[in-house]
Amino acid sequence: MRWPPSPQIPAPRAGGFVTTQFVLAVAFSLLLFVMLCNAIVYQYGRGVIRSALDEGVRSGSRASGSTATCLRAAEEVRQSLLGGPIGAHVSMRCAFVAGQVRATASGYLPSWLPLVPDWPVSLSATAVKEPFTAPTTTVPGAAQ
Repeated sequence: MRWPPSPQIPAPRAGGFVTTQFVLAVAFSLLLFVMLCNAIVYQYGRGVIRSALDEGVRSGSRASGSTATCLRAAEEVRQSLLGGPIGAHVSMRCAFVAGQVRATASGYLPSWLPLVPDWPVSLSATAVKEPFTAPTTTVPGAAQ
């Protein structure tokens, strides 16, 4: 049997106050989720830049390689894996230093939220430059 509501006992009105707390908790958890995703993208960006530098020095260390070859290979990898506004703030350089090819990257990866600082990037890679030796050719039947 159901009892009719008594006019002397007021109906509970606190049921709607949980909504504000729930909305704030969800907003805070989404903010933390975005910050975590930003950290994951930052790690991906560092890995791409590291791979681009490695590919650049690998290309520039060949006997026929140059600093332009190094820079072209590094930029190609960076553009294909980290194109757009995320990789636009990173500059790469290649140079020959004491028989080695050295590629460096410096700049920052921008943050997604205004209160979170940008992520600085400063990486380098080196490889030994292969010496160029002219191949010797022998002509059969020639006097030596």
